[in-house]
Amino acid sequence: MRRVTLFVNGTSKNGKVVAVYGTLADLLSVASNKLGIKACNLYNGKGGLIDDIALIRDDDVLYVSEGDPFDPQNDVRTTYGLPRAHTDWLTLNIGGRLFTTTRSTLVSKEPESMLAHMFREKDVWGNKQDERGAYLIDRSPEYFEPILNYLRHGQLIINEGINLLGVLEEARFFGIEQLADQLEVAIKVMNSWTTLPSLDNALLNFRCSGLNFSGADLSRLDLRYINFKMANLSRCNLTHANLCCSNLERADLSGANLDGANLQGVKMLCSNAEGASLKGCNFEDPSGLKANLEGANLKGVDMEGSQMTGINLRVATLKNAKLKNCNLRGATLAGTDLENCDLSGCDLQEANLRGSNVKGAIFEEMLTALHMSQSVR
Repeated sequence: MRRVTLFVNGTSKNGKVVAVYGTLADLLSVASNKLGIKACNLYNGKGGLIDDIALIRDDDVLYVSEGDPFDPQNDVRTTYGLPRAHTDWLTLNIGGRLFTTTRSTLVSKEPESMLAHMFREKDVWGNKQDERGAYLIDRSPEYFEPILNYLRHGQLIINEGINLLGVLEEARFFGIEQLADQLEVAIKVMNSWTTLPSLDNALLNFRCSGLNFSGADLSRLDLRYINFKMANLSRCNLTHANLCCSNLERADLSGANLDGANLQGVKMLCSNAEGASLKGCNFEDPSGLKANLEGANLKGVDMEGSQMTGINLRVATLKNAKLKNCNLRGATLAGTDLENCDLSGCDLQEANLRGSNVKGAIFEEMLTALHMSQSVR
């Protein structure tokens, strides 16, 4: 039996855990009783309408709108062509440009923002609507669009020619603090590229394909928490950079130099760091947040002398890598390819090597004995 948590749309408090059974109508009936409303429709956390109970998974968090379910045979529509019963949908008039979105999109991602407070309750703007019912906000539509997309899917996507400072000012105005932090770091990075031969070759690219930093000098920069997911960081100079809690998932770090970098709590799932240098890096977070390099390609990397207590290297590829004198206490190396890997002088106490490939690996001068129970292959 599946269980889900239900909230009244536009809120994040007083949720109810209910069992999912029967049809979608049955679940809406249960939601009506539990939440004390007339349940109309169900939405996921991104504002998507759920019209089939088979789409619901165990432990999903869902949002319930009020009103009468939309009947296509009684299609009473607004000026914008949306069913009146879909009370979660609304249209914004930003500086003369219309944006249609859902109330949950505006309030769920950053619930303490000014936008969330504007639209958490219905009719909060009173008569501040145009003749077609769109909510009037006197701001720049050009800079609002990337903010709305960020609230929709959590990614910062900025089209070419859009000034980051303008987006930053809009983020500050609407109280989108996490986005403002990301933008401040991005602007700082861009302003630091004065040593590059051509700034045009290093412009920030916030498209879904990732950022393009190939060959850039980002050494000693404070890059904490920045999202480099799917970024191109090949051959970058990141020596002594602070990448604490940054997201490098599926990023290309091939041939990059990260010697002495702070990588506490970094996310490098499925990243490609083949041939990179990570000597003397610190992956160990005193707060207990563990670095995650699961599935990463680390062929031939040099990680000598790095602090990697508790690091997750499950099913990563470390073939021909140099890990001499590394602290790997409590590390997860299950299913990891360690063929011809140099682990001389490492501390592997309580490390999990089950299912790892240790063919040709060097285990000389180990700080702690390697027990057979730690490895099965």
